[in-house]
Amino acid sequence: MSAPSPHRPFDSAIVAAREREDVVVGNEIVRHNRTSRLIHWTVALTFFVCVFTGMPIWTPVFGWMAHLFGGLTVARVIHPWAGVAFVIASILMFFQWISDMHLEPSERDWLGPKALQYMRYETDDSEVGKYNGGQKLFFWAAALGALALLLSGLLMWFPRAFPPILMQLAYILHDVVFILFAVGIVFHIYLGTAAEPGTFGSMIRGTVTRQWARLHHPRWYREVVSGEKDRRR
Repeated sequence: MSAPSPHRPFDSAIVAAREREDVVVGNEIVRHNRTSRLIHWTVALTFFVCVFTGMPIWTPVFGWMAHLFGGLTVARVIHPWAGVAFVIASILMFFQWISDMHLEPSERDWLGPKALQYMRYETDDSEVGKYNGGQKLFFWAAALGALALLLSGLLMWFPRAFPPILMQLAYILHDVVFILFAVGIVFHIYLGTAAEPGTFGSMIRGTVTRQWARLHHPRWYREVVSGEKDRRR
């Protein structure tokens, strides 16, 4: 009979990532604490529940999705409540991350060609902080999109309480914002997985390697390693 394997100690980086951010642990840097990750995945889960319950309501082409929830009638009941959960989670995420999401003057060119340069790996900016200009713009766009979905969704939830013209505008707004959201999420997933290996792990484990931080967010890396980021808190 073989002897039992010794108990493996807790991973010190994961332990640090439960409560802290922007700290170095060996060859890793804590990027997202447990609260940030939990909120992020709650937003993602509720968003996709909204997608899979809303698409069959939107068009019969996606009627098969309704069967995942027990039919179209059930999907119609779940969808608005999932939308409420999505908005609440989005509000929590907004206040969790807003302190890092102020657009700096040097990042305003992300509104122009720099976003396309980034997608083609043509940017090399040594002053990129914890989040680059594109990530900050996506944050604000997602916040405005969540607000638009909430307002238009409330009108659609209680159609008899509002004038017909408002209802027509609500349907158009809800559809357009959803399409933009869906496109944005596709790019968000791509950039967080295939485009930048190591990024997805920061939302699972909470940490990134020093090499990843130095490559993608050099100013943040310098601040964390020097302790400057921690002194600002």
